[in-house]
Amino acid sequence: MTQQDHSTLSTHPDTPNQVPGATAERSPSRTIRPRISALLCLAGFLAVYLIAVCTPFGQRAENALFNSSGANPAWIYNWSGTAYNSPALPPLDQTAMPTLLVGVSVIAAVTLVRRCWWQGGAAAGVVMATLGSKELTRMILPRPDLVGAHVSLIEPSFPSGHVAIPAGLALGAALVASPRIRPYVTAAGMLWLAVTAGAVQATYHHRPSDVLGSTLLACACYSLASRLLPPADAPGVTRRPRALPAVALALSAAGALVAGARDDSVTQSLVFAAAAFLCAALFWFTTAEGPAHTARRTRPALG
Repeated sequence: MTQQDHSTLSTHPDTPNQVPGATAERSPSRTIRPRISALLCLAGFLAVYLIAVCTPFGQRAENALFNSSGANPAWIYNWSGTAYNSPALPPLDQTAMPTLLVGVSVIAAVTLVRRCWWQGGAAAGVVMATLGSKELTRMILPRPDLVGAHVSLIEPSFPSGHVAIPAGLALGAALVASPRIRPYVTAAGMLWLAVTAGAVQATYHHRPSDVLGSTLLACACYSLASRLLPPADAPGVTRRPRALPAVALALSAAGALVAGARDDSVTQSLVFAAAAFLCAALFWFTTAEGPAHTARRTRPALG
């Protein structure tokens, strides 16, 4: 009887069906995780609220961004729906609800065509959770009058509903989009978010903290949905064109600057543009690919 070599017959506990003489090797799997976790986004949301809304210096800083000129000096005034009988860029003014309905319909249609049921359910969950959490937090988070502000400045506006719509819809679309076009969907959503965030600030509908709060809520919902998806249905590793990140960031910066600009104050314009661009950057890094999980595969041992 020949004596068997136990070193070739031993198997790893994680691979009970491994072929004798095979060695385990780690290879990248198809699933990734967002770089920014849901917990980190929620912590950022709470920090923005506590600093900008619940402190006297935070309230003074944001209240100083409003003056008696109103929305007229905003560059985007004629496209914000604020002017009489003027068109409004989605989702500003009365276009908010139609934009939401059309966006959800598009996500549903893509889900049916691609038959990506898990991703479609996650996308719908991101949209609903973003808008639902926005409504809930606005109701339960008070805005105390700590600095004796004018009555027009003490109405609760944190977080922004207008910004929650493009953030939730764009993140949902990124979940159902095919890997080939997902980078471009992300770039387009990033630009849309930047323009919307800049516009609602320049027209005095929202403060910088409002737009940041909505974006952080949407990013938290996306990160949570991505982690709850089954590994086979989670967003896969995609190859982005090398120049796309720089182009997307540049376009978002330009959109934020134009949408947030005002004729009466350079300081206000820069602050509004910076907050809008930060929203776009948060969006980009949330959808960016984190380190891939690793899975074992086997190959015959040499020799």
